[in-house]
Amino acid sequence: MNPAWTLTSAFAGALLVLLLPARSAGWSRVVALVASVIGALAAAGSCLTKLRHPEQAAWDLDWEWIPQLGARFHLGADGLGLVLLLLTGIVAIAGVLFSWNVERRQRAFFAYYMTIIGGVYGVFLSRDAFLMFVFYEVVILPKYMLISIWGSTNKEYGAMKLTMYSIGASALILIGLVVAYAAAGGTSFDLNHLARANYAPALQFWAFPILFLGFAVLAGIWPFHTWAPTGHVAAPTAVSMLLAGVVMKLGAYGALCVAMPLFEQGFQEWRLMIALLAVVGIIYGALTALAQKDLKFVIGYSSVSHMGFILLGLAAANMWGLRGAVLQMVSHGIIAGLLFGIAGRVVYERTHTRDLGELQKFDLWRSLPGAALAFTLATAASMGLPGFSGFVAEISVVVGVWQAKPWLLVGVAVGIIVTGAFSLRAMQRAFFPVRKAGAEPPAALPPLAWPEISAITLLLTASVAIGVYPMPWVDLINDGLKSPLFETILSLP
Repeated sequence: MNPAWTLTSAFAGALLVLLLPARSAGWSRVVALVASVIGALAAAGSCLTKLRHPEQAAWDLDWEWIPQLGARFHLGADGLGLVLLLLTGIVAIAGVLFSWNVERRQRAFFAYYMTIIGGVYGVFLSRDAFLMFVFYEVVILPKYMLISIWGSTNKEYGAMKLTMYSIGASALILIGLVVAYAAAGGTSFDLNHLARANYAPALQFWAFPILFLGFAVLAGIWPFHTWAPTGHVAAPTAVSMLLAGVVMKLGAYGALCVAMPLFEQGFQEWRLMIALLAVVGIIYGALTALAQKDLKFVIGYSSVSHMGFILLGLAAANMWGLRGAVLQMVSHGIIAGLLFGIAGRVVYERTHTRDLGELQKFDLWRSLPGAALAFTLATAASMGLPGFSGFVAEISVVVGVWQAKPWLLVGVAVGIIVTGAFSLRAMQRAFFPVRKAGAEPPAALPPLAWPEISAITLLLTASVAIGVYPMPWVDLINDGLKSPLFETILSLP
């Protein structure tokens, strides 16, 4: 199977779910799971093929689409794109498994869910800027519907805030792309064509921040991050996993593969500002997570902090930094998906609370030991301990920053310390509380179900696999970074 199967399986799955008769609505989750597995297998198979034949040209599909605009239905996948396709497939499978208990309007839920997955695959495969923007927009409406209908905790507010931020960011992206298209001659939206154009430095100085900010808003850049924790908490479990796991990566991917290569001189001018905002985001997200009482808010603000590492790696603009940024996209996607899955499905569905104080009463390490073990391992991965994907990703970013601007590591160190503090605090209060002698034993809770065990095992295995043996992922990312798109970026002083 080639990478096109990822896109085909997702949209075909959404269509098949909608075509199911009402009496067979329960089969919608099976269809969604099969479609997600097909997409993940297609991505994994493509990754293996690329690793076995690194000299082979990147997969490419180019059809005529809108000739009047010079827009083409152009899909392609190098090593970098394949890694992110595989991340999407893994998170998609886990999200379906964590949503196995959805009973209300199942067909609509999984149709929206698979549409988001298809849009994400489309962004990672697009080699035409206009096509990428279309897929980018495909993700917006399903996000709103899933949160506003199946969400909780101010779901209407969270859904609307997320949507308004997404629409505003999309407007900036569209402006930036139109400027690049017009300045490049108005003949093609092909990314390589736009990147080769000779844009005036004065144009780049104001066009780059518009385009970059449009993508960076979705990546959770401070101070435009506030949609993320609110949206994560309001969303149902699978959507929280998608938002943190892959949707935020669309912004980081667009910043890396579109904004930076198109306006490299503009990037050079604004590079330090991006780095400073990234460091502020790392520290701010960690400090705010430390003050939260809701377990999902802790995870939501930790995502803001971890996304700061991605933006900081991009600002480093060297091989270590860019490689670390992509590794962090993958690592955070897996770990955040696991944390949200445990907090939203495993814990909340049984205790009906996410308040850290209230959770102490359940003594979860006794009443739900499997969840306590999984959350402990996920916390270790989130803290960046060796043996997990978080360590490999963060150390790569740190090396890249050291080579570029070592003085920024002071702020990074503060963020890492506070990350350890809020992670251990949340884990201890939620799962390992101190109980008084003679206190009544906690109420019995239902054990982990097979979909939960399967999803937890999948995500933990992926994180450990990357942490123990990262070379296949590194080789694929390096292959993508050899693209002509990044030659100018990597040559910056």
